[in-house]
Amino acid sequence: MNSEKVIAHARRYFAKISASFLFLAFFATVFLLSCKKEISPSDSTANDQSASSQNRGGHLKQLDLKLIADSLTAPLGVVYAGGEDDKRLFIIDQIGKIWILDRHGNRLTTPFLDISSRLIGLNPNSDERGMLGVAFHPRYRSNGKFYVYYSSPARPGGPTATTLWNNFTRVSEFKVSATNPNLADINSERLVLGLDDPQGNHNAGTIQFGPTDGYLYIAIGDGGGANDTNVGHVPDWYLVNAGGNGQDIEANLFGNILRIDVDRGNPYAIPADNPFVGQTGLDEVFAYGLRNPYRFSFDMEGSHALIAGDVGQRLYEEIDVIKKGRNYGWNVKEGAICFDALNSLVPFTTCPDVDNFGTPLTDPVITINTTSNPAGGRGLAVVGGNVYRGNKINGLWGKYIFGTYAQSVAVPRGELFMATMSPSGPWQYQEIALKSFPDDAGSLIKGFGQDKRGEIYLTTSTRFGPSGNAGKVYKLIEVDDDDDDDDDDDDD
Repeated sequence: MNSEKVIAHARRYFAKISASFLFLAFFATVFLLSCKKEISPSDSTANDQSASSQNRGGHLKQLDLKLIADSLTAPLGVVYAGGEDDKRLFIIDQIGKIWILDRHGNRLTTPFLDISSRLIGLNPNSDERGMLGVAFHPRYRSNGKFYVYYSSPARPGGPTATTLWNNFTRVSEFKVSATNPNLADINSERLVLGLDDPQGNHNAGTIQFGPTDGYLYIAIGDGGGANDTNVGHVPDWYLVNAGGNGQDIEANLFGNILRIDVDRGNPYAIPADNPFVGQTGLDEVFAYGLRNPYRFSFDMEGSHALIAGDVGQRLYEEIDVIKKGRNYGWNVKEGAICFDALNSLVPFTTCPDVDNFGTPLTDPVITINTTSNPAGGRGLAVVGGNVYRGNKINGLWGKYIFGTYAQSVAVPRGELFMATMSPSGPWQYQEIALKSFPDDAGSLIKGFGQDKRGEIYLTTSTRFGPSGNAGKVYKLIEVDDDDDDDDDDDDD
């Protein structure tokens, strides 16, 4: 949304409320009352107060979820194509299908893309593979290109003479049909990047174009297994823990956020300012030391921060602000604690603060105790979300919304959180009490999404695996908001 539209939206909103300048005096009290409970104590940050002072909508009211689409299998996220597709949303279904929600909110009966036959066979009870990410080219309106991250059948061979690869991870380019804007050309696939994956989990999967540089960012897990020590996990500089794809930046691309230029080269080019160009390290690597950064997003406004949820092992889930050339610690650390690969429930008392290149190990901005943490916890796999930049929800502007997949295997219901971003130190975060689901999100949280106006969506299911038709897409709304978009018809 351009600056003129933002101003127009703000003016229309201010006209609808009275005594708008009183909210600053009551903001802190009302904000805390609107949440279920405070999880981590911290003062509001200066930059968040500054954002609130722009009054992107008064005090925070009670929130709820509005059903947008159902009868899906395993929806993992929602994306938009931009431009003239302002009001179309694209749902990523893990089984290999991309579904369209038209500008009126109706799901089209024919998928935009169906590559289910090209996927590796998925376990219906639980599987981290499949179609995991979709990104539309910044110039999609003119070139019709979009990109898909998915797991295809393994190629011959394996990491050792006696071990086979588990799957082949593909990032492929497709084009929209020349005659139907609601249908992709399935025969247009061009492989951009491929990885022989040693295990079937820790597949990461988000892909997204940078909002300022136009490069494609790709989240790659550490290769799978536990402890980052399995077959296919190379030795690294930290000899205390065996293995270490997360800490290695020379032998393979696992455990990293990558950044590539899909507009040049064959099949791609390397941005000249990638951190390891001209020095030790693979040129594609943008950041490293990650375990399974399953979902990440860019802030639509402000500094356009790249924020990732990195799934932990047995002690901590974490949220990281990803910056160029940074090392995020895995498997030297899990969260901000020293990790012991031989006894993952008992951390080391000490570990290095820097890696073999002298790069500091960057701690998360948020940590959550996992279900198996001996100190107690209820987070089973963090799910990175989005910074709210919409105009529909009073007081939420600038908050980072994220969730947990489930509380435990026995309690298959994720929880929804909002965080106050801070330029330094841990972020304060609170659990959101939804009107329809006051104790949790009611289902497994599988992903998030955002439309062009900055509104936020959740994708959920009651089934762990990619099977059935219990998948749903919800929109995060205010309880008393009828979600009438009539004032948004002035599309770009």
